[in-house]
Amino acid sequence: MSERMIAPVTQVIYANTFFSRLKGLLGTRQLPADTGLLLEPCNSIHTWGMGYAIDVLFLDDHNRVLQVAATLSPNTWGQKVPGACRVLEMAAGQACRLGIQPGDVIDLNQRKEGI
Repeated sequence: MSERMIAPVTQVIYANTFFSRLKGLLGTRQLPADTGLLLEPCNSIHTWGMGYAIDVLFLDDHNRVLQVAATLSPNTWGQKVPGACRVLEMAAGQACRLGIQPGDVIDLNQRKEGI
């Protein structure tokens, strides 16, 4: 079975410092459909203080999807995913719309720093 390479967003905001990961999407009104927040290192997330749902992709060190948390509601805890080393947060509904499943490989070549 061949791996599917998917580019679910055209812009990736890279959060790789303690403070950028701590802030995450807090204080944002909505995540545009073409933008994702990549948290690294990361193997679990929460949506406390957020005002909108998100889709979450838990990725291994090869950007392979280990788990999809679709439409994660505000003010909840996501589970810790063994083997995950980064997380891509996207607009709610993106994972379903694109049919993203565990085993898919995510293309993260479009990156920019900060939020």
